[in-house]
Amino acid sequence: MPSHLHAQDNSGNFEALVFEASHATVTMTEDGVARIGWTRDDVEVMVDGMRLDPPAGLGSWAAFKPVDGGVMVMGDTVVFEDEITAAMDAALANGLSVTALHNHFIFDDPPVYFMHIGGHGETARMAAGVKAVWDAIKEVRAASPTPRRSFGGTTPAADGTINAAPLSDTLGAEPSIGDGVVKYTFARQGRMHGIDIGGSMGLTTWAAFSGTDDLAAVDGDFIMTEDEVQPVLRALRQKGIHIVALHNHMIGGEPMFYFLHYWGVGPAKELAAAIAAARNAQAEPG
Repeated sequence: MPSHLHAQDNSGNFEALVFEASHATVTMTEDGVARIGWTRDDVEVMVDGMRLDPPAGLGSWAAFKPVDGGVMVMGDTVVFEDEITAAMDAALANGLSVTALHNHFIFDDPPVYFMHIGGHGETARMAAGVKAVWDAIKEVRAASPTPRRSFGGTTPAADGTINAAPLSDTLGAEPSIGDGVVKYTFARQGRMHGIDIGGSMGLTTWAAFSGTDDLAAVDGDFIMTEDEVQPVLRALRQKGIHIVALHNHMIGGEPMFYFLHYWGVGPAKELAAAIAAARNAQAEPG
């Protein structure tokens, strides 16, 4: 990074840089962190039958800390179901990492999710990245003020039949087949609290195909180490697969594993190619 950018990022203009790039009000903390926020008061949310007022947990935020080379950013973004894909694509396209996607409530209507982000780079680029995520969400809500409850498009027939052979060729494995579902499982080895464990204890990537050859749905789970998360996210999104959760399943792992859940619809062979591409990206050296 050019030295003048480094000096600029860590000068007295730091707060101004965050403001200019994010177009959001900046609050400086005592420890030198610049924080911006966005209260999600644009959609009324009910939790367990009670109206949830925005200060009770419907706040998006990002925090910027000056570090060598620019800033480190961490944040949490409120997303409704139909905003997740747009928000994630904006984050990945603008130099940010997606570090978690999960719920904070149950019995919520409409369902609310939270996408956690991180990054390290030039102040203006990181702040503009956060703005891009929030702008993508606002575009979704401008098009439909009420959160949609579907990805849209054609729905596969749940009682269809899928020819497994082409999928097996693509994925390099043999499936289990039951009730019309063609499922592939790939085991991984690790340690938990000093004990060797594998696929039988939950260390698996899997993909389940339902529907027909021409129009199928795939859902599943990727098990990943920390440095594999972003490559898998990017590979799946490049193939049009939706990410529906990103979190951990266990503690005390060696290494620490993360799990990504997904959903996609399309021709079965194309979906298999998407899963294979993500597995290949996962296997490439970082």
